[in-house]
Order: sequence, then C-alpha cells, then structure tokens
Amino acid sequence: MPEMSPWKPRGLVFPPLSARAWIRLAVWELWMGMLLCIVVGFGVFLIVTSPTRLIVVRDFSDCYAPDAVALKCERIAYSSGTLNVLFSALFGVILLGLAAWLLWELWSAVEPKPITDDFLRLLNDSFGRNWRNPLTWPWARFLWAYGFTVIGVALAGSIGTSIWTQVATSGPARAPTVQVETSQSFRLGH
Repeated sequence: MPEMSPWKPRGLVFPPLSARAWIRLAVWELWMGMLLCIVVGFGVFLIVTSPTRLIVVRDFSDCYAPDAVALKCERIAYSSGTLNVLFSALFGVILLGLAAWLLWELWSAVEPKPITDDFLRLLNDSFGRNWRNPLTWPWARFLWAYGFTVIGVALAGSIGTSIWTQVATSGPARAPTVQVETSQSFRLGH
C-alpha cells in the first residue's frame, strides 16, 4: 500500500522497470531538487541579510562641537529591530531545517524493502555494512535518492542566477553622482 505523503508519488519502484517509471522518478526528483534549491537559497539569504534589519539612529548633535568632546559622533541615540533580526535569522534556520527534511524524504523514499526471512536477516546483520569502509556504503541508494535531485538543484540555481543577473543589470538608470570639492582659506589681517 503506497504511503500518503504529498512529496512522494504513488509507489515509486526502485530501480524503475519501464520508461514511464523512469520519467516519473526523474520528474519527481527534479521537482524536489528545485524545491530544495529554493528553500536553501531563501534560508541562506535570510540568515545573511538579517543584520541589515537592525535600525540604528545616531546622535550627530556633538559632531560640530569644540574638541572638548573625545568621541564626537559616536553616540547612538536609538537602536531598534533586534527582534526583526532574530526572527529573520530564525526563519532562515527553519528553512534550512526544511531542506534537511526534504533530503531525508528523498533518502527514505528509496529505502529498500525490509528483509522478512530470518536467515537472510541474520546474514545482513552479520555481513551487511561496515560503515568504516566506504566500499560497503549504499552508493546505489545514494544515486537513486539524489541523482536527478542534483540536476534539479543545478537547474533551479542556474535559472535563479540568470533571473537575478537580469534584474540586477536592468534596473533603472541612475544619474551620475556629482562630487564637488570645495576649499576655503582664511588669512589674518594685519
């Protein structure tokens, strides 16, 4: 009986036995890869940009005072947005947790059927896998779980990067910034 999960289509078979099963597997893993890329991208973006949500108001009233004040312009009058920074970073961490859950869903989708025979289970327990030896790791299961997913991540990443570069380069044309240098000299009159 197939699982009732929104991420897994009806009963995937590993390895796929027909062309239709291959297509279903490829489309499902491509979709999961794109979703994974989007979730990781937004999570990292929220974590990296969370410090920019802090609002700091500086007091410039002493900037033009005589030199008696040691740190003239270094006073902070008001600071706000700490919870905004915290919640942005927290939501980014939650999105990274969601990405880890999606990776676990992909891994558990290709889980082999349990061994029901007692003798075969005993053999598997005795000689199954030595996790210290990479030659006995489940590389086939790894490829079934993440083979097409890597292609989906690369596809979504390249589409996102191309859209980002198009948006960044096609922004409104800005007028050039004018810089004016002035100087003034004073002479003591005799």
